[in-house]
Amino acid sequence: MSNNASFSDQPSAMRREDALDPEVVGAYVREQVPGLAGVPVIRQFRGGASNLTYQLDFGQKAFILRTAPMGTKAKSAHDMGREYAIMDQLKPFFPPVPRMIAHCDDAALLGRPFYIMEKMEGIILRANFPRGLEMAPEQVRQLCTNAIDTLIQLHQIDPVAAGVQQFGKGEGYIQRQIEGWSERYRRAKTWNVPGFERVMAWLQRNLPAQEHICFIHNDFRFDNLVLAPEQPSAIIGVLDWEMATMGDPLMDLGNALAYWVQADDDFLFKKFRLQPTHVPGMMTRREVVAYYCQKTGHNPDNFTFYEVYGLFRLAAIVQQIYYRYHHGQTTNPAFRHFWILGHYLHYRCWRLISNRNTDQRTK
Repeated sequence: MSNNASFSDQPSAMRREDALDPEVVGAYVREQVPGLAGVPVIRQFRGGASNLTYQLDFGQKAFILRTAPMGTKAKSAHDMGREYAIMDQLKPFFPPVPRMIAHCDDAALLGRPFYIMEKMEGIILRANFPRGLEMAPEQVRQLCTNAIDTLIQLHQIDPVAAGVQQFGKGEGYIQRQIEGWSERYRRAKTWNVPGFERVMAWLQRNLPAQEHICFIHNDFRFDNLVLAPEQPSAIIGVLDWEMATMGDPLMDLGNALAYWVQADDDFLFKKFRLQPTHVPGMMTRREVVAYYCQKTGHNPDNFTFYEVYGLFRLAAIVQQIYYRYHHGQTTNPAFRHFWILGHYLHYRCWRLISNRNTDQRTK
């Protein structure tokens, strides 16, 4: 690993449509942090497709501001108050959560609610390792193990003791997820994508007889993890708690595996890879499941349902994005070929189902 370069995630200039007023933001933060002075330099992180993330640099100290895009409403998927409260409650029980500073629901200030939290200095992985960052296979394996251990640590938190049991309905979570994502997919379906009806029917017929309720992240990926700058195999932060809730831990793992593109996957899956899970030393999906289940006591033989669910949920998310492109609500060219990804995810779902049915017939 190179020692003469910084691999920390760096922001860039604010997009014009997302620009914030440094004077207004600075005045608010100074009210919340005693002894702070000056007007911040504000830059924007370009990762993520949902809420907006900014760095507020006061010279000696930097903070992070998170807010929804303009035009969204607080009581929606962009609920800043909920995300702030989750992290604030979790922090004493789950150290990788950033320290929260303040939440503001006065829309008159920035035009929408926002919150401020500490800036965690570290590395955030995107599709590939940062240029110049080299990790031996054994270091990569340790990173992978540490990531799964971090997820396990979250799943083992007592929700009542942490005060997060209020953020979700709990019991019946699996049924609600299958019904909810099925409805969302049907609403967003366009003429050029598969219907997924057989997949949805299979999920309904194969609902697990037992569910385990704990607090889950619901978007656990490498680009939501902060790695230690001097020891990139160590996890020092977990970000983006927008979708966190009371739910089933195996559903959380299934969601994570939907993004886990490994070295021996085919060309199309690699084309849509968002994280470096293909590099030497990374576990395969099967190894991830085996490791998680060995550490938690779950049965890895019954994981097909959760893996199919994760892929179907991803297909619904992708289709919701593509629906906007298809109907001219966004012109982002990155979404142009998402209909192909929908077909591919349908293929992967049905291949898993067919393999599961074949295994059951041969037993």
